[in-house]
Amino acid sequence: MKRIIAAALAAASIATTATAQTGIAPEPASTPVLHNGSALTLDDVIRAVGVDRPTVRSPQQTMPPPAPALSSAAAGIEAAQAARRVAGLRPNPQIQGQFENVIGSGPYRGTSSAETTVALGVPLELGGKRPARVALATARLSRAEIQAEIARADLRLRITQLYVDTVAAERRAQVLSEQAGIASNTLRIATARIRVGAVSPIEGQRAEVLQINAQIAADNAAREAQAARLNLATVAGQPIVGPLDFAWFDRVQGYGPVEPVDVDGTLALAAAQADVKSATAQVRVAQSLRVPDVTVSAGARRLEATKDIAAVFGVTIPFPVFNNGSALVAQSRSEERQAVAQRNLAVIDTQQAITQAQTEVANAAATARAAGGPGLAAAQEAARIARIGWAQGKFDQIALLDAERTLSLTRQAHVDALAAYHNAQARLERLTTPASTAPGENR
Repeated sequence: MKRIIAAALAAASIATTATAQTGIAPEPASTPVLHNGSALTLDDVIRAVGVDRPTVRSPQQTMPPPAPALSSAAAGIEAAQAARRVAGLRPNPQIQGQFENVIGSGPYRGTSSAETTVALGVPLELGGKRPARVALATARLSRAEIQAEIARADLRLRITQLYVDTVAAERRAQVLSEQAGIASNTLRIATARIRVGAVSPIEGQRAEVLQINAQIAADNAAREAQAARLNLATVAGQPIVGPLDFAWFDRVQGYGPVEPVDVDGTLALAAAQADVKSATAQVRVAQSLRVPDVTVSAGARRLEATKDIAAVFGVTIPFPVFNNGSALVAQSRSEERQAVAQRNLAVIDTQQAITQAQTEVANAAATARAAGGPGLAAAQEAARIARIGWAQGKFDQIALLDAERTLSLTRQAHVDALAAYHNAQARLERLTTPASTAPGENR
């Protein structure tokens, strides 16, 4: 009896620790049969969503990205490409017309002395405005490409979390269904023993309450598993049928001490660096705007009185009295300093987030191995001995119910710890995802 109680207490202690690790609840998404003959893996779902495909479609790719997040990122890149083409365009020429010396007095009454001038004016951009605009548009295009990489990484993380939630929910439903079966068997044995007068009717009532509660829990878990699969199918854009990859879910990789990670190539830092380059390019644009543009014109003038035609040349130069562009330069420099500070902050935040994710991975892995190893073995052995002893009349029903409850909690804690491990691993992979699009690439 002491061995049973000790094993049950040990398993309950591990179960309490492991249940602190919980998975992440799935999020709703949008709709349009994903089926695999064998187990449907996480990579199968990711390929179905299209996260592994390029964000910008090639001319040969006729199908649009299936996920709205990828479609949005693709549209952002296309808009940035169009903006860069616009930035490289020169100012349009102007057609100027004048009708002078008309409707006056004396010889200028009417239109007999009119002078009609038609000219073509060509704006000349000075100060490097056009190269500055192109540099700014190029920097923003690089930022849009990095944002597309971030959208893909975020979508992959979301799919992974939903897949983990679905597998965990189905595993919990399996555990609680088995516990409901055990509770039904316990009620059957208690009923039989009550008929022969071996035990008090109170044991039958306890067993019946246990069976009812176990069946309710199993039904709830089944509905949660169904909802989790529907959420995953919503993001995948296809119904998902068939078994999932439980072997992958049960696998826990090795873990060790937290190690520093270089964040220079991560998406977070690449985005912050792209923002700095955009801000620097904006400063260059602001500086170029301080140089006034010149408009030169050439045309012909017809003198109505003599019917003669003469050439007309002109130059227009703005006079920057009220706005010389210094305020815009100051604003742009302040925004550049802000972008640099945010880039430095992104380095610190990313390093801290990676360290925290590494710790969560290690803790969840340790909890999963403990709950699924010695903890689960102790709980199973305690429940086995309690069933045998209670059936033979050696143990009371309280010991049996406690051992069964401990086994159920330990098995659920193992599932929770596995879900916490895979979710933490997915967050760590998201934080350390390298930026495949370097600023200035594909120009």
